[in-house]
Amino acid sequence: MINKVKPSVSSVISQIPDGATVMIGGFGEAGSPIELIHALIDHGASDLTVINNNTGNGEVGLAALIGAGQVKKMICSYPRSSHSKVFPELYRAGKIELELVPQGTLAERIRAGGAGIPAFYTPTSVGTPLAEGKEVREIKGREYVLEYGLTADFALIRAEKADPLGNLTYNKAARNFGPIMAMAAKTTLVQACEIVKAGDIDPEIVVTPGIFVDQVVEVPNPAMESYLIAEGVTYP
Repeated sequence: MINKVKPSVSSVISQIPDGATVMIGGFGEAGSPIELIHALIDHGASDLTVINNNTGNGEVGLAALIGAGQVKKMICSYPRSSHSKVFPELYRAGKIELELVPQGTLAERIRAGGAGIPAFYTPTSVGTPLAEGKEVREIKGREYVLEYGLTADFALIRAEKADPLGNLTYNKAARNFGPIMAMAAKTTLVQACEIVKAGDIDPEIVVTPGIFVDQVVEVPNPAMESYLIAEGVTYP
């Protein structure tokens, strides 16, 4: 049996090199793997392209990674929120690139990448600036924009439970982008609140099968982004 359990977040993050493309799960703070992100800040890999729903909040988690100057480009659908300040400042200063993708298109581009589908047509963004420079095709009387599937070198995922084989379950909305990012990345690194014995997760409730997971580390009490922001925490 392959045991994918590793001893620490630093041990799984240390393999990420400069210039890597990294998918990071989470929808706001729901499912955000903060401990893995903070380990990536400590590791120091730079010139990263990060694919995420948003650009983080406050000065912790993804926002802290961006603030540390380690991200050269963001691919996301929601670059600003009520507590985001790091990314907007860097973007206005011309210090970070942005590829803006509609929410559903972002999810489908990741799903397509994981399924081996190189591109697909969608009516979303037709006639908007987001369609500029892209192929537009009329199908059955309606215009569609060609979008390409997204893949990554690494995916950082937060799960609720894992077993040594890498089978995963999630906690409600924290599931969000995790399953499709695990499929779309060459290497998937997971922090799980609990690691149980192989066979202790009912196969009927496994969401991400272990074949899509490479390494797992246990983080019993993961930080919550909103709590850290309310307490004025910054990282590092």
